[in-house]
Amino acid sequence: MVDTISPLHSTQLSVAAFLKQSKQWRNSVLGAFCFSAEAVENQRQADTNVPCMHVPMQRLDAVDSVCEVWHGSGALTQGQSGAIHYRHDEDVLLGVIELPEAMFAADIDKTPLQQATESAYRQIFALLDALRYPYLFRCWNYMADITTHSFGLERYRQFNLGRQDAFLAHGRDVMGNAPAACAMGFGQSGSVQRLLPTLHIAFLAGRAVPLNIENPRQISAYQYPQQYGPRSPTFSRASLVGIRQNEVLFISGTASIVGHATLHPGNVVAQAREAIANIRAVLAEANRPASQPKFDLASLYYTVYVRRPADLAQIRAELAHCVGDALTAVYLQADMCREDLLLEIEATAVHTTYSAADRR
Repeated sequence: MVDTISPLHSTQLSVAAFLKQSKQWRNSVLGAFCFSAEAVENQRQADTNVPCMHVPMQRLDAVDSVCEVWHGSGALTQGQSGAIHYRHDEDVLLGVIELPEAMFAADIDKTPLQQATESAYRQIFALLDALRYPYLFRCWNYMADITTHSFGLERYRQFNLGRQDAFLAHGRDVMGNAPAACAMGFGQSGSVQRLLPTLHIAFLAGRAVPLNIENPRQISAYQYPQQYGPRSPTFSRASLVGIRQNEVLFISGTASIVGHATLHPGNVVAQAREAIANIRAVLAEANRPASQPKFDLASLYYTVYVRRPADLAQIRAELAHCVGDALTAVYLQADMCREDLLLEIEATAVHTTYSAADRR
């Protein structure tokens, strides 16, 4: 008989609802990513047992904040390694790390953000090596003022330097086998107050070898020309992971980019349409090894990052047109890694591979 306990999956709750859940419910939680434009320090202390990343981003489609809560299966083990708080089951490990840039002093070679990024990823890889979860599936990266220049270099490019330095230092591939990822910015908007910049990273890793997926409409990010910075971004367009009787698809932050160039600058509806076209192309690649399609636009859960809150209604209408009534999405105010991008979309889906006969 096949084990029918759901493996890795996510649910969405407001921060308040998340904090009110029972201890028994929280025992199944690998970790959570909470997005709120309000102060979160009190929430941070409310449940220290659950690894929780707090990102100062405003939710645009509802008054409530939102927590993306990831669940595991069976008995969970938790711990702390350096600045990382983590939990894992037999298959998957989730960790969060938040490093204030003030911990690092600028030197001739490396900026504080570059050092914070390298330190965070070095800690991640050391933990995964120690606990034998060798494969990094998905990373979420959030930083302040992502396109601002400091120390003579755009901050996103500083981040890319630090991330790739850590990958290389641990013998990790920077081309072809990188995890799915997003890198988003936040700044002073709405009720968010200027904070000392903190780098926020969450990650999922495991023991199954992922299938990393590229988009034929785009040049792979790790092959971008030098006009985008001294080091290319280190991520794949998507990652497909088999966990027990399920396949989990992680689609990286996806925008209106074809080849390596931004399309439709200034036109948010056209950018939304182009981003969905890119996601559709990734789905085709993810479905290619299967005898029949498993993933489609309607099966995905979307997180949509929006630069200008005034664009929300147009974006929602275009996504509803492209995806249909099954659209399930959360919308957050954020800055993209290019100033001419008005939105970015990431998505996740779970497909169960066993049949009805397997359940008997």
